[in-house]
Amino acid sequence: MSEATAPTSTLMDALDRLANDAFAGRVVRKDLVRQVKVGANVPVYVLEFLLGKYCASDDPAAIATGLQVVNQTLQENFIRPDESEQAKAKLKQKGQHRLIDKVDVRLVASEDKFWAHLSSFGDKYVHISEDVVYKYERLLGGGVWCQLDLLYNADDEEEKKRPFYIRALKPIQVAAFDMDEYLEARQRFTRDEWLDLMTRSIGLEPTHYDLRGKLLATLRLLPMVERNYNLIELGPWGTGKSFIFRESSPNAILISGGKVTVAQLFVNLSSSRVGLLGMWDVVAFDEVAGLEMSDSTVVNMLKDFMESGSFARGKEEVPTEASIVFIGNTSKPHQELVRSAHLFADLPKAMIDPAFLDRLHYYLPGWEAPKLEKRLFTDHFGLVSDYFAEALRQLRKQSQVSAIDSDFALGSHLSARDEKAVRKTVSGLLKILHPHGEWTHGELREYLEFAMEGRRRVKEQLKKLAAHDYAKTAFSYAERDTGHEIWVDVPEQPEEIDPLAEDEAVPSEARAAGSATDDGATRGASVAELIARGEGARVEFKQTARVNLSTKQRDQVIELMVAKSIAGFMNAHGGTLLIGVTDRGEIFGLQKDLKTLGSKQNRDGFELWLTGLLDNMLGPTATSQVSISYEDFPEGSVCRIDVGPGKRPTFVKGGKGEADLYVRLNNSTRLLNTADAVEYVSSHWR
Repeated sequence: MSEATAPTSTLMDALDRLANDAFAGRVVRKDLVRQVKVGANVPVYVLEFLLGKYCASDDPAAIATGLQVVNQTLQENFIRPDESEQAKAKLKQKGQHRLIDKVDVRLVASEDKFWAHLSSFGDKYVHISEDVVYKYERLLGGGVWCQLDLLYNADDEEEKKRPFYIRALKPIQVAAFDMDEYLEARQRFTRDEWLDLMTRSIGLEPTHYDLRGKLLATLRLLPMVERNYNLIELGPWGTGKSFIFRESSPNAILISGGKVTVAQLFVNLSSSRVGLLGMWDVVAFDEVAGLEMSDSTVVNMLKDFMESGSFARGKEEVPTEASIVFIGNTSKPHQELVRSAHLFADLPKAMIDPAFLDRLHYYLPGWEAPKLEKRLFTDHFGLVSDYFAEALRQLRKQSQVSAIDSDFALGSHLSARDEKAVRKTVSGLLKILHPHGEWTHGELREYLEFAMEGRRRVKEQLKKLAAHDYAKTAFSYAERDTGHEIWVDVPEQPEEIDPLAEDEAVPSEARAAGSATDDGATRGASVAELIARGEGARVEFKQTARVNLSTKQRDQVIELMVAKSIAGFMNAHGGTLLIGVTDRGEIFGLQKDLKTLGSKQNRDGFELWLTGLLDNMLGPTATSQVSISYEDFPEGSVCRIDVGPGKRPTFVKGGKGEADLYVRLNNSTRLLNTADAVEYVSSHWR
């Protein structure tokens, strides 16, 4: 081995020793990958396939010997495209040769035959057995890096001399994976140690990143571990957005710009060949700004697929588990995009469709990732890429979408699509970081807030594009044990009106209790008129008052939300709460709630329960100021609760003796901290 290729000495730390002990033979020094990659235009997972065979050790001598074998294997079996003719001559001379190359296969219908194309070898007509093609169908969808044995056989009977034959082919991917061993090894790490190992496994050095930076880097793995997950990352160039999808997994394919067709993505009707979405776990679109859809059908089909996880193949519906990723550079700093346009401004025009963008589960802020430089790459041990990729692939079969239900309840502003996105993100993070199924309340809260932030970033931009349809962006969650509601913000959201400043703008006579100005804002309107207006500072909709539609059970957190909304109206300028109406203004009715009332499943029973709830949580004085009525519609009944502005503060009492002040602000009800509450009370009721 030359001095240039000799492995440098890296001082092992505690995490290196733990990783080598827990994953013996499954970890590799990541600096060796960068060292070997020089001059070899192959993905990282291909190099780590070899390094994992010969250099997965903590013994410097064994690493040095293994590195010699890897370099020799690359020298003998990997050819550069400019060496293709020499390789063909060598194959003719020897009769057979082993290569490492990217192989893709196509069917030539006029010949009724499959032909293989070897990228570096440079021949498009290599004989390949149909059995091999059907065994590894990804050969038909963009190509797979393989270790293959080629034969040279010039058949005199062939009209066209096509002498190259694939005798044996093996895709470069992990040969065997034991999930029980993986989970057992994970239990030896703390959460933070495991997060650091995940960061090193994707090639980055965790000591240069804070907790948020490591979690954002890990979020790039979500499409690999969560089925039908839709991710977008836009940001400055040079931050490594596409690296994971191009280099580190044999289960992902990266499409860089260019024209995208229905046949390429979904199905080619003339050949009945399923497209990329049916063959790969992850389909990532790089340089998305330059992406060109062949026609509107592509966008519409992709939109439907991102929602349903299936597409039509002729007359049949084809379900697949492919995740979709959009990656691109921003043309301006994100702060300027927020001020002048929106964070989707650099997407192709065909994609800037609110209904399409609403399918995105997470907007990863690429501007927070530092530009990659040498110091950010790790010189320590991480999991071998193909082994790690297989672990993520196996974990796709599991789901943790209900993990938050025992600890948290999602706020009223999250639509069904928002909730789905948040749950899938939390599920993915849990599968990556806690595949053994153990986590703390604090860790779960951390992942929930990350999930809500990424989805709210999508929603805030949709609000700019279609304000009426996406007005509700005040994302929150409540702790089930305390009932406290916490709001999750995003740095890019527009500045909200301060509740104290808003109150200053209201004339003092209008703030007086029972003012006609405030009371008349909703009391004179019918339920149908209020629904038509939509939610706002004095109108709120709730689909149910007692039942959690996810669990189908009575939920005290849902009941608490009702009390908070009414208190928020009382502490602001009054308003009307409609129960039995969805966020989108559709009549849902009271039937689900009524069925939970025991022996008195009617309006009298509902009103008796509601009055008791408000009496317990707000007090009898506040409850006496509430007017309850009902209105019937063909779809069901709606309970209308008219609330006047209170003459004094109304506090919501918790189960542990605490009392919180909530105020209606714009179209959400917000909890004020102690300092803001004192100031608000002194100014609002002066």
